[in-house]
Amino acid sequence: MPGIDLHTHSTASDGTLTPTELIIAAKEAGLVAIALTDHDTINGLPEAVKAGEKHGIEVIPGCELSVESDVGVLHIVGLWVDPYSAFLQQTFEAVIKKRATRNIDMVKKLQDIGVDITMEEVLENAAGTVGRPHIAKILLEKKYVHSFDEAFENYLGKNGKAYIPKNSLPPEKALHLLKSTNATSILAHPFLLSKDEAVLDRKVKELKGIGLDGIEVYYNSHTPGMMGICKRLARKYDLVASGGSDFHGDVKPEIKLGRGSGKLFVHDSVLDDLKSLRQSKGLEI
Repeated sequence: MPGIDLHTHSTASDGTLTPTELIIAAKEAGLVAIALTDHDTINGLPEAVKAGEKHGIEVIPGCELSVESDVGVLHIVGLWVDPYSAFLQQTFEAVIKKRATRNIDMVKKLQDIGVDITMEEVLENAAGTVGRPHIAKILLEKKYVHSFDEAFENYLGKNGKAYIPKNSLPPEKALHLLKSTNATSILAHPFLLSKDEAVLDRKVKELKGIGLDGIEVYYNSHTPGMMGICKRLARKYDLVASGGSDFHGDVKPEIKLGRGSGKLFVHDSVLDDLKSLRQSKGLEI
């Protein structure tokens, strides 16, 4: 059966494969379509689209936005964004400037607790949008931690010694931003927002009310029970189902393109349903 992956990252943000390498990897994995959804950037999309045309892979241009939330981690994936949108580019440039300040401040906190690290080292080892995974890579290389998970748990995650909260977009602005470029908006990895079904229901209802189009039913860490909850929410709030691995490459080696940790499979009928939604709204696919 043909498979797809609608949540992936490249070196344009915090992945380890270039957009072209990502498309080639998708071809080798037997996928028929892939969405590149880098964090707060569209810089990798033109290259990905061109590579898709060359290698016979359908590429859906996308991005992933970090959004303010009173609970958990709220990310919105945009599918079919305009790879050349000046409005998106300007907004992302402002977000990246704020992220750069955050990175500097986190490195300073690490230095204050005796970690041998400099911002120059982080930048030398990064391409695209610099973020916490690039800092984690230095911590791993210098043996302060034994894994990326440990880097986030001890230093860079919400309860870490060097953590600084992210300056994210308000939900209304994030969804308006995606609508401005005729993108389809998807709630990414919903159980990072909340594992409490009642809380998740409330948040999905709020997001639907301000323009959310869909929800990631199929995701790397979703159990059958989690997928069932997401399907119920999709039916309840008239949302389209989406899905993807959240592939990053060597940063998260346990997550394979199109397969997640091994059990993930997103059928190409999911893409058909997304396209039908867009066609019903008079949007291009």
